[in-house]
Amino acid sequence: MPSPAAKPLLISAGVALAAVTLGLVSWQATERTDGSAEGPAASASAPATAGGGEQPSPQTRELLKLARRDRADGLAQGSVTAPVVMIEYADFKCGYCGKFARDTEPELVRKYVQDGTLRIEWRNYPIFGADSEAAAKAAWAAGRQGRFWQFHAAAYAEGSKEKGFGDARLVELAEEAGVPDLDRFSADMKGEAAQLALQKDQDEAYRLGVSSTPSFLIGGHPLAGAQPMEAFVQAIEKAKAEAARQPAVPQQENAKPGTPGPGTPAPGASAPAGAGASRTPGAAE
Repeated sequence: MPSPAAKPLLISAGVALAAVTLGLVSWQATERTDGSAEGPAASASAPATAGGGEQPSPQTRELLKLARRDRADGLAQGSVTAPVVMIEYADFKCGYCGKFARDTEPELVRKYVQDGTLRIEWRNYPIFGADSEAAAKAAWAAGRQGRFWQFHAAAYAEGSKEKGFGDARLVELAEEAGVPDLDRFSADMKGEAAQLALQKDQDEAYRLGVSSTPSFLIGGHPLAGAQPMEAFVQAIEKAKAEAARQPAVPQQENAKPGTPGPGTPAPGASAPAGAGASRTPGAAE
């Protein structure tokens, strides 16, 4: 695991690599109600639609390949053959991530995941220190027993992050999430496999130059911040239209058509989604 001091260097290297291999990824954030936006991503411009909106750009086609579409992925929900995959890079200590999880994501699940249009793939991207990393590993461990989304709901409940993510609290969240084997959960979250899974997700985010949480790739198009529902609907509909003009996406060997990811979505709150993104690693929330 890179030290916190090394992370900005890794991110810079990731941006350089992304610029060479994919073209620089732009992350767009909605302005906050006071007219400002939080995090470097807020000032980045959105990528132009390639080909007059008819065909995805070469960069988008490369970003589409990041979708794992793995039937065994415990941190995903939705059909492995869904035409649109939304990859979410998030942190359990991120306030904007929690707002998105409570206010917007459940509506996306009802509108698009349940009808087979959308698959959501989670990437752990802890940026707020040791507690963030511990929560990420615990969420992965809950996913090993098919309870990631229930853990996700418990960890993002109002007031949850203020209680911290120490070992006892993480076990309490796992119990609340209905993880059946808590001894296995405790062993898994401290094991080498959890560290490797976390490193894989972080390396992917660094490589792309992800600069804030939550950040998303929706059908290969970047979007940053807990934006209003309308922004996600527009992005999903655009990606769905592009997918309809493309050949079928090859599935991983262990993926079966029409098989949903494990877990169930978190129950949503009725308040409208806000906007914003938490800052780069090492920054204060």
